[in-house]
Amino acid sequence: MPQEATPATVVACQREGDVLVVTIDNPPVNALSAAVRRGLQDAVAQVAADPGIAAVLLVGAGRNFIAGADIREFGQTPQPPALPDVCFAIESLDRPVVAAIAGAALGGGLEVALSAHYRLALEGASLGLPEVQLGLMPGAGGTQRTPRLVGAKATLDLALGGKPLDAAAALALGLVDRTAPGTDARAAGLAYVRELLADGAPVRRTRDATAGLADAAANRAAVDAARAEVAKKSAHLFSPHRIVDAVQAALDQAFDDGMRTERALFLQCVDSPQRAGFVHAFFAERETAKSPETRDARPRPVARIGVVGGGTMGAGIAVAVLDAGLPVAMVERDDAALARGRGHVEKVYDALVAKGRMTAEARAATLARFSGSTDYASLADADLVIEAVFEEMGVKKAVFAELDRVCKPGAVLATNTSYLDIDEIAASVGRPADVVGLHFFSPANVMKLLEIVVPKQVAPDVVATAFALAKTLRKVPVRAGVCDGFIGNRILAVYRAAADHMVEDGASPYEIDRAVRGFGYPMGPFQVSDLAGGDIGWATRKRKAATRDPQARYVQIADRLCERGWFGQKTGRGWYLYPDGARTGTPDAEVEAIVAAERQRAGVTPRRFTDEEIMRRYMAAMVNEGANVVHQGIALRPLDVDVTVLSGYGFPRFRGGPMHYADSVGLATVLADIQAFAQEDPVFWKPSPLLVDLVARGATFDSLNRAAA
Repeated sequence: MPQEATPATVVACQREGDVLVVTIDNPPVNALSAAVRRGLQDAVAQVAADPGIAAVLLVGAGRNFIAGADIREFGQTPQPPALPDVCFAIESLDRPVVAAIAGAALGGGLEVALSAHYRLALEGASLGLPEVQLGLMPGAGGTQRTPRLVGAKATLDLALGGKPLDAAAALALGLVDRTAPGTDARAAGLAYVRELLADGAPVRRTRDATAGLADAAANRAAVDAARAEVAKKSAHLFSPHRIVDAVQAALDQAFDDGMRTERALFLQCVDSPQRAGFVHAFFAERETAKSPETRDARPRPVARIGVVGGGTMGAGIAVAVLDAGLPVAMVERDDAALARGRGHVEKVYDALVAKGRMTAEARAATLARFSGSTDYASLADADLVIEAVFEEMGVKKAVFAELDRVCKPGAVLATNTSYLDIDEIAASVGRPADVVGLHFFSPANVMKLLEIVVPKQVAPDVVATAFALAKTLRKVPVRAGVCDGFIGNRILAVYRAAADHMVEDGASPYEIDRAVRGFGYPMGPFQVSDLAGGDIGWATRKRKAATRDPQARYVQIADRLCERGWFGQKTGRGWYLYPDGARTGTPDAEVEAIVAAERQRAGVTPRRFTDEEIMRRYMAAMVNEGANVVHQGIALRPLDVDVTVLSGYGFPRFRGGPMHYADSVGLATVLADIQAFAQEDPVFWKPSPLLVDLVARGATFDSLNRAAA
């Protein structure tokens, strides 16, 4: 059994002459566990009891100062002491306290540093208040001490944006007093402490600072601007509004009153369902980064990567690989296609240079790792090759036949197919154990999700290699089994069908998009269709037409649009109009006329749908198919469904994913909706056996996550 952490084991106090060095040592990131908080409190008591201590130095062992709260305590009953009390005790000491920051000082870690009287940041330090990313806000003085040092605008930028500052930026703002080279926080900190003592530096409490509050008009304007921005861009979110309120309290109230306001707002965030959703998403992504194959199998080495296909997807994959620092060899069918592929890649980096986010020299160095050819033999030395050609089985098999011929033994052969049977692709080559699915999402250099599709004959170390590649590319991996559409596109097809049914039944596509955006999505399903291109779904529908259940309802409205060549943004018209290359569509009266004609052809008498009714059907379809995907073993656990839909399909993160959302509203409620809808259409609204079983047992989707942990 591992030894339980105690204050003495995670916070060490050592005298260096008349300086007490307090070292937080709670691997891997020195998180603020209850034991760390008690250890800091004990250190304060030691200083108070020993008049021979002239100053205190706070440092973190290893690579970080304190990287924030201990995530293992999320959802548990808080153990004393509370962090605000620890920070108050540190700040109240009557001898100088110096925080020497190496690595991360994030969230509560920065709040501890702010409670010190002086702050030193080393090169590579990272200081921030990222709590908003978990549906929280600073709760130990971050919104009260920070404005007193750097003003309201800088505080709001830190707390609302969630992005950290480096040492130089923190110094320029006044968040720290000094920077130092190197990584030895103890040595640099001791030198700074000695200098302060020699100069007779006083105790200087951040709570008493006034520099950041001096320009009252600027601070008020910053709060007003932030409040307007939050109302515009984060209206669905709970914690950003509370952050603005707390910073305003720092301007309007005395420090102690502001601290009470901050704490009350913080506890509101803790109790918010959004916090639970954000935290679930955070932990779920940590779990999907592992798979049964990664427990025992070691990944194969991957130093060189090939990409077959230079279209939008292939080029995006190439950019993702180049961004990770690896060389890429692209193969296309002819010189013209290869030139277009190279152009797609160069366009990404040209845009970065134009925006000042990349130097011309860095662009040149990156593109030096890119090569292209029309000869598959150029892939002979590749350790992993990703096929990203047209979504047609014959084309895919032809590519894999060439890869089977030229690639070295042990090379991983990956397909980026979105729907096709990877078992069939693997069976077409002489090395099926080397074949795996790597389903990227477009644009592949931007979208975080990577479905790792595991066919029947694949070797475990190939799957482990795919997960290692996802980490290298900074993607969020999810393991999926083989079926039409895998996890994400299979579920998408069902909830999109539910949306199509509602359009035929009386809801306009614009009403549905509005309701879905109101739920928290950035775009509705018909906007997404126009962005992706309606021809993609049309091709899939035609491919599946011969095997479609004749009893299943099929709405033809989208086909009518595609028959007219209205494929969305790229054609200037789809569900919406896009005049003069506009990126935002406007409703189209002709589309509404087509919808009306199709309703008449189908013999449907249209009815009204409220936004609530729209979302109940939309979510019921999504959850039910998610349950089927888990029931059939395509997804390992419900959380795999959550991460897929969160990372690849725009599901609002604050809701945690569709399966977490279903738990929050009650599985019995979801099942009752499905059973009610089945009175109209028993073929489409067939309850998942897994959902029925969970409701009968009074269990939740999360119980399956915990059982699999």
